[in-house]
Amino acid sequence: MTPDDADSTARPTASTYDRIAGHFSKTREHAWPEVESFLDGRSGEVGIDVGCGNGRHCEPLRDRVEDVVGVDVSRGLLLEARARARERGYDSGLSFVRGDAAALPVSDDRVDLAVYVAALHHLRSRERRVASLTELARALAPDGRALVSAWSTAHDRFDADADAEVGFDTTVDWTLPDGETVPRFYHIYAPREFDADLAASDLRIVDSVVSSGNCYAVVGPERAGGR
Repeated sequence: MTPDDADSTARPTASTYDRIAGHFSKTREHAWPEVESFLDGRSGEVGIDVGCGNGRHCEPLRDRVEDVVGVDVSRGLLLEARARARERGYDSGLSFVRGDAAALPVSDDRVDLAVYVAALHHLRSRERRVASLTELARALAPDGRALVSAWSTAHDRFDADADAEVGFDTTVDWTLPDGETVPRFYHIYAPREFDADLAASDLRIVDSVVSSGNCYAVVGPERAGGR
């Protein structure tokens, strides 16, 4: 997939989050405990946050690596992320780039630590989701590690079978302060399907769990160098 193709496919998600960026960012204050646990004890030179949103996970990632790239399709969220980083003083060694999960703006084998949380489920087709996972594998260094997450059928928000083979597509409304509702696309993963998509990519699963209604996996590239 070319960058132009990726940009065209991601446009509905970008438009959605551009509309809600300011209000959405105010509700995303803290890093997830699962992200902090993943980063604990790990370090490296380069990190990337795929689908970085307002940059809340770039902050702990920046504590672990020398340079961080935050990538998101939403210009509005990137503006929020840049402002947040400046205000909190972690903008040194940090760059934010408008980009797509299936066409990451980094060279091969470059990333030591990656976070790809709460973003995979916004990609509308399985082909795109698996392609984004393979793209993550391309970017990871041979010993690199990434945390990937997505909403799952195990979440109590959904009346769904957590043991199903596949999940489902849905929309979840975001309500703005003036009462306007903005629908957001999600693919809700069955845990088995989540592992299957990881296996279909160029990533290998190091660990996979369901926590707080989300699928999480620590992954590395198939060409891993050990560790």
